[in-house]
Amino acid sequence: MNSVNGVNAAGAAGRVVFVTGTGTEVGKTVATAALAASALRAGLRVAVLKPGQTGVAPDEPGDVQEADRLAGPAASRPGQLTLRELTRYPEPLAPDTAARRSGLPCLAAEDVAKEVAGLAERHDLVLVEGAGGLLVRYDEQGRTLADQARAVRELGLPAEVLLVASAGLGTLNTTALTAEALTARALPLLGVVVGAWPGSPGLAERCNLADLPRAAGAPLLGALPEHAARAADFPALATAALAPALHGHWDAAAFAAAFPAALPAAFGGGPAAG
Repeated sequence: MNSVNGVNAAGAAGRVVFVTGTGTEVGKTVATAALAASALRAGLRVAVLKPGQTGVAPDEPGDVQEADRLAGPAASRPGQLTLRELTRYPEPLAPDTAARRSGLPCLAAEDVAKEVAGLAERHDLVLVEGAGGLLVRYDEQGRTLADQARAVRELGLPAEVLLVASAGLGTLNTTALTAEALTARALPLLGVVVGAWPGSPGLAERCNLADLPRAAGAPLLGALPEHAARAADFPALATAALAPALHGHWDAAAFAAAFPAALPAAFGGGPAAG
């Protein structure tokens, strides 16, 4: 599985990672900010792009402003972090529905790809945060974040997808469905990040540490604690919660060992270790 390493030092385009989720409110924005923060701490030049922002008024801060608030302190030099938002719609709906109801134009996949290509020329890493899940519609033709990623790949850029998943019951189904949709579109899945790991995980959450990679067919690359956006030092938290492939030092095996899911004694299990 490829890691997110900038290649701009040799004059080539930077890596492009589309960040999608298994649904809404799974922690995509915080995960995107964490990816940006860990890459910034590693010295990379990072761009965060939100193609379509919904549910935010023109004068309100959106997801890129939240990414700036959280990841911005990790930048060590001017111009290391770039923020872009292509369009926004005031109602909290799917982008195509929000565009239709507001009378504003839809967002074309080709326009997103052009913006990504421009950013990739000047940055080591371009993060593209989608709205909702992978197959949420952006225009009247039904094109989605997956189509935006394919348009970027058609320009010769090695776009990958990172999936942000919830921790508990139901996540395996939506993770597997998203992975199948990516495979059907020949889009590589970089890995899975848990968007909000609970302070007191139950049995389902503990089991899912092993089951999520199997459902996705890709590695588990991090687990952000719930309420991560409230952290006093978010860049440090991001580095601790993301795997080396994402410029952190989180270890999936050690994390799973800290949250064992022992079998009940009736089935031959013993007391949980630790």
